[in-house]
Amino acid sequence: MKGPVYLALDTTDLSAARALAGRVRNHVGGLKLGLEFFLANGIVGVREMADLGLPIFLDLKLHDIPNTVAKAIRALSDVQPAILTVHAAGGRAMMEDAKAAAPTGTKVIAVTVLTSLDDDDLAATGIGGDSHAQVERLTALTREAGLDGVVLSGNEVRAAHKSWPGGFFVVPGVRPANGNSGDQKRVITPRQALDNGASVLVIGRPITQAADPDEAARAIEATL
Repeated sequence: MKGPVYLALDTTDLSAARALAGRVRNHVGGLKLGLEFFLANGIVGVREMADLGLPIFLDLKLHDIPNTVAKAIRALSDVQPAILTVHAAGGRAMMEDAKAAAPTGTKVIAVTVLTSLDDDDLAATGIGGDSHAQVERLTALTREAGLDGVVLSGNEVRAAHKSWPGGFFVVPGVRPANGNSGDQKRVITPRQALDNGASVLVIGRPITQAADPDEAARAIEATL
């Protein structure tokens, strides 16, 4: 892997995404393309981004019955993303089928608790306990299902790494020390996340909305 920072290109504008990725490509390790990008540009758009030569993290957070998720992943076989997400809340059978359907070499990882949620949000959905406990439960289930790793906050990755030494841990909600947390409720700096055991750091707005995205990416890279 070139580097731990994956640039989150959460946009529907393919031309803007390509231009921005081209500017910072020497200072990031990969590109994260989310649901809005995929719905606007489809597999053709993903291929165009892959032509830049960086690994693609396709963050679709698939969550449906096992058969539907497996078929959706098979439909992505021509793209062969480096990383692909499903929701751990979809259950063990869904995750097992997702991994079985994925292209060889694609890391299938499960979203545990979104970093936009806190304990009160979970309680409102009927989930008892705190977010850390829920992350631990879903991480254990993901490991049992044979997936490669999980998406979780940087505050939870140390415990996950300890219980799953070989796991692949993707940490969103990463902000530089002087950054704005935006709509993320559980944030951490890039250096802290790596020290806690993160494999990949997902960073978007601190780079994409910077006056000079290339300089912002360089500055983050320097802290690592």
